[in-house]
This record gives sequence, structure tokens and C-alpha cells, in this order.
Amino acid sequence: MSRKVLVAYGTTNGSTARIAEAVADVLREKGASVDTAPAGSVDDLAPYDAVIVGGALYAGRWHKDARRFVRRHRRALSKRPVWLFSSGPLDPSASERDVPPVPGVRRAVALLDAQEHVTFGGCLQEGARGFVARMILRNGKGGDFRDFPAIERWATRVAAEIRRAEDVTGGKEPV
Repeated sequence: MSRKVLVAYGTTNGSTARIAEAVADVLREKGASVDTAPAGSVDDLAPYDAVIVGGALYAGRWHKDARRFVRRHRRALSKRPVWLFSSGPLDPSASERDVPPVPGVRRAVALLDAQEHVTFGGCLQEGARGFVARMILRNGKGGDFRDFPAIERWATRVAAEIRRAEDVTGGKEPV
């Protein structure tokens, strides 16, 4: 696989960045050339054949950097395959069932004709920034609910889809 893939993410306390890195690691193992970057730092999508955008969920909304990334790069994203992920439930629900996207992410899926969206469990641990995060922790509702085997299975599926598209196009056109 010679495709160049960007994994961009919006995170406040680093949990979603760790998920993005896990996704990128799997794609690299499968032969893709992958960059990971905070969504707010990406200026140009021209070098990329495919994009994965992840965002933490806060109070039923996708992280502002992920939302802004989608708005800012809407035209470029519409010309390449896009996958979306969210991280957030601070309970095992994301590992037990498919958690539908929050309304803003559902709109992004439709706007971009995204290949897929998935929600992974989140992580909120002592030392987290933000008033709401500290309040959640004070009420004993934090923890690490990320399911890295599920994240790796999803990334493996994405890599296979990118590979199939490359095989069909002979590596000459965007996925």
C-alpha cells in the first residue's frame, strides 16, 4: 500500500490523540504512509489520499478542533475517502454496542459522505484539564474505557478498504 493517509484529531487531555496514534500504527503496519496531527495544526490536505478524523466528545459535542477541521477542509475532504471516529463514553457502552454519532458528527458524516463513523470509549483520569472534567472526576465517573483491540480491528478494516481501492485504481487516483 503506497497511499498517504492523515489521521487528524481533536483532543483536550490526550486520550483521543492516543487513539489516533493506535490507528496510525496499524495503518503503517499494513503499509500506508501515515501522518498524525492535531486537527487545528493541519493547513493542507493535498498530500493525502485518505483522511481519518477523530474527536473527543464533550457534553454531546465533538471536540471543537475536529468540528473546525471538517468545516475548514470540507472541499478537500469531499474529494477523498474519509473515516470518522469519536471517543468519549466514560463507561463500557462503546465496547458493548454500536454508539451512534452525536448530531454534529452525524451531519459531518452526511456532508462528507464519510465511509464510516465509529465511537470508542473515552478516558478521563486525574489531572485532566477543564472544569467539567474535574467535576466528573470528583463524582467518581472517570476512568479509561478505551478498547485498544477494538480500535486496532477497526483500523485494520480501514486499511483493507484503502488497499482495495488502491488495487482497483492501480494506485493512480485518489482512493
